[in-house]
Amino acid sequence: MSITIDIAAIGMVTAVGLDAPSACAAMRARLDGFQETRFLGPGGQWLIGAPVPLPRGWIGEKRMAHLAAAAICEAFESVPKARGQTALILCLAEESRPGRPVADGARLLHHIAEIVDVEPHARSRIINHDRASGHVALEQARRMIASGEAPYVMIAGVDSYLTAPAIEHYRKNNRLLAPENPNGFIPGEAAAAVLCQRSGHRGFRLFGLGLAREAASIYNPEDLPLRGDGMTAAYEIAFKETRIEMSRLGYRIADLIGEQYWFKQSALASLRLLRGRHDFQDIWSPGESLGNVGAAAGPLMIGMAWTASRKGYAAGSPVLIEASNDAGACGAALFATRFA
Repeated sequence: MSITIDIAAIGMVTAVGLDAPSACAAMRARLDGFQETRFLGPGGQWLIGAPVPLPRGWIGEKRMAHLAAAAICEAFESVPKARGQTALILCLAEESRPGRPVADGARLLHHIAEIVDVEPHARSRIINHDRASGHVALEQARRMIASGEAPYVMIAGVDSYLTAPAIEHYRKNNRLLAPENPNGFIPGEAAAAVLCQRSGHRGFRLFGLGLAREAASIYNPEDLPLRGDGMTAAYEIAFKETRIEMSRLGYRIADLIGEQYWFKQSALASLRLLRGRHDFQDIWSPGESLGNVGAAAGPLMIGMAWTASRKGYAAGSPVLIEASNDAGACGAALFATRFA
């Protein structure tokens, strides 16, 4: 793909901040939004989660619509001329995921458009790949911009694991973090949005993108051992497109939600590709502050990197952002700031 795209603006609504500057500052300071919820966890104790402190008690799709709309409006505030000429790619949980907070993606898309007060763009679409949705959306966004379908593309992700069916499912599968289960995740919720545009002379730019699939997914029926083939392939595709080796990487941001499987996957991909002398490569994760935020993770991590680059506290350049889902979809994207 010869076309490159820049991130023009971002927006966030999280458990540690209701806008991007406050959320990014809190995550940089290692603050978290973990608290007792109204759900019972393993052992009959109140479950720890990371809910967004909204001023109103909206629930279900209405809550998701207002979370996403707030993040989108924040992004539009920085680039007001994009209103009315932006295609929306909405990132949601997989349709088969138990406890999915959105029953009808198309209905949610129209509800968001009403709140934001914009007409739905003809090229707007929905992606249901959970945490990997943001990377799939990046591929579609740059194709849409390259073909002239839309001058701007808004990638927005919204999700929540704080629903009764989701808590019950993951509790039964022993995947929730609890005193008796250290190998689990903290359920959270969030929304994030990133506004993409054709690259100019300077900006926070997508240079490489890789998409692949892991056969040994966390639920694979053959019980295949994890070798990290999927994430390694995603890394390789992104690095090949960027024409650099992994040793030149500045740092990584990954959707590590707390379970060992995801740490092992990232470690295997790094071990298989990192060669020669290199500087220390830090790895960040929004999960440290927000828990598992599902489909919001991709845009959220891009927003973290964009803010770190603009504020001057990034741990190097370029940054590799990775994500994967329970079904085995893997994505890796390389971003860097172009100054000239």
